[in-house]
Amino acid sequence: MVKPIELGLILEGKDAEEFWKNEKNPKVTEKQVEMFREAMRLYKAHPF
Repeated sequence: MVKPIELGLILEGKDAEEFWKNEKNPKVTEKQVEMFREAMRLYKAHPF
């Protein structure tokens, strides 16, 4: 049987607060938005 992987990552204090703040309100750059638009365009142009 395969043994599960334990990540061992524990965030505390300010690091944990920053993580949850970013999870609730992710920020993206215009370049990232353009990359998603291009990916959607390519997907639509070449459907399965």
